[in-house]
Amino acid sequence: MRKVIFLLCLCHAASAVTHSLKYFLTGSTGVPNFPEFVAVGLVDELEISHYDSNTRRAEPKQDWMNNFTEDDPQYLETQTGYCKGAQQLFKVNLEVAKQRFNQTGDVHIVQRMYGCEWDDVTEEVKGYNQYGYNGEDFISLDLETETWVAPKQQAVITKHKWDNDKAWMAQTKHYLTKICPEWLKKYVNYGRSVLLRTELPSVSLLQKTPSSPVSCHATGFYPDRATLFWRKDGEDLHEDVDLGEILPNHDGTFQMSADLKLSSVPPEDWRRYDCVFQLSGVTDDLVTRLDKVRTNREKPTDMTVLIIAAVVVLALVLIAVIIYRVFFYKKKDAKRPPSPVNNAEVLEELNPGS
Repeated sequence: MRKVIFLLCLCHAASAVTHSLKYFLTGSTGVPNFPEFVAVGLVDELEISHYDSNTRRAEPKQDWMNNFTEDDPQYLETQTGYCKGAQQLFKVNLEVAKQRFNQTGDVHIVQRMYGCEWDDVTEEVKGYNQYGYNGEDFISLDLETETWVAPKQQAVITKHKWDNDKAWMAQTKHYLTKICPEWLKKYVNYGRSVLLRTELPSVSLLQKTPSSPVSCHATGFYPDRATLFWRKDGEDLHEDVDLGEILPNHDGTFQMSADLKLSSVPPEDWRRYDCVFQLSGVTDDLVTRLDKVRTNREKPTDMTVLIIAAVVVLALVLIAVIIYRVFFYKKKDAKRPPSPVNNAEVLEELNPGS
C-alpha cells in the first residue's frame, strides 16, 4: 500500500505546472524605426497583450484574450490608460537615468520586468520586480528581505528611498504575492485550451562535418517545460555534452538542442548512444537512436534552413527582451489588475526629492 501511495504522489507531482505572468515595460530614445515605449504582457511566455507609443492602444494578442475582453468590456480601455501614463513616466525616468550616468544623446533604454509564478499543485507563489538600464541590471527587489538590491552605484540613491518607503513596499509585496497570482489564474482559465496543451516535437540528428559534434535538435514542442539529454547504454551522459537554451518558434512552440562530441568514438559504437526528449505532462519519452545523421554534405539546404531559422529566432528573442514591458493595474479597482505603484510614486522613483 505504501508503494502505491508513493507512486501516486510521484505521478501527481509530475503533472504539476508552474505558470507565470510577466509584464515588461521598455522606454527608449535614439532607436530608429522603433517605438519610444512598448508594454507587453506574457502568460507562460506567450504574449497576451501589447501596447506601444505608435498605436497608443492596448490590444489582445491571443484569440482567447478576445473572450476575456468580451466578458470585461472596459479591460482594454483601462489598460490603454495605464500604458499612456506609464509612457510619460518612463520618459521622465529615462532622462533621470541619463543624468545619473552623466550621459547625453545616442541610444538609451530603460526597462522594467515584474510579475509572478504560481504552482498549480503546491500553490507556491514567487514574485519579482526588477529594472534595467542600457541592457544591464539597475535595481531589483528581494521579496524575502523586503529590500532593494542595487548592483550599480547610480542606483543606490533609489535603493535608499525605496527601502525607507515601507507602505509602498507592503503594497508592492501584496500585488506580487496576492493580486498578480489571482489574475494569472484567471488568464490560465480563459486560455487553458492553449496554455495547458501538450505538443511533441520532431527530433533530428544533425552534423555539419564528420569531425563536428552531433546536434540533437527538437522543435515544435509545447510547453517549454522540457528536457533534452544524451544517454550511452541507457546511462545519462554529462561529459562531452553541450546543452542549448529553450528558444521560441514563430508559431508559439519551442525548440532546443543538445550537442554530443564524438571525436573519440568509433562509428561502430554510435548505436550505443540515444538522444532523449522529455516533456512535462507526457509519460513516454521520445528516444532517438544515434544512427542515421544528416550532414551538410548530404543535405546542405536542410542545414542552411535550420541555421537561418535559429538565427532569426535568436534575433526575435533579443528584440523581445528589448521591447517587452507592460500593463499598469490599479490596486483600488477590484475589477482591474492593479499596479504595484501609482503615477505619483513612479515620477519619483529615480529622482527622489525633485
